[in-house]
Amino acid sequence: MKPESRIFLWVALFCFVVAGIYAGWTKQNSHGMEVAGTAALVLSGGLFGISGSFFWFVSRRIDARPEDRNDAEIAEGAGELGFFSPGSYWPVAIAFGAMVTAMGMATVQYWLVGLGVIMILFTSGGLLFEYYTGDRSPLR
Repeated sequence: MKPESRIFLWVALFCFVVAGIYAGWTKQNSHGMEVAGTAALVLSGGLFGISGSFFWFVSRRIDARPEDRNDAEIAEGAGELGFFSPGSYWPVAIAFGAMVTAMGMATVQYWLVGLGVIMILFTSGGLLFEYYTGDRSPLR
């Protein structure tokens, strides 16, 4: 986790430095400081700083991974990464529900927002329980 923390903290530092330069530059070249861009850069730096400090905090509490050591071999990082469903259509259905919800918000149609949220909840449940129903059920 140390490389991740370094990357995020360096980007946070960059955002803060650029925010200072941007604020000074806009104040000098116009009638006042441009607030929106400066605020966006400061907030972006803060978000990167939160992520980087979280990774740094976690890296102190876990054992060093192969990615954290300079003398590590590529084969040390091999192994199972987890289980990923090879042929699930539920993510597409969740995306469709999110699209319906976004369209309802964009057109201020509250019934469409409600329908989209119900679709998201139903399809998320389908994805969650995909391997506990039908032929794939471990209880059979």
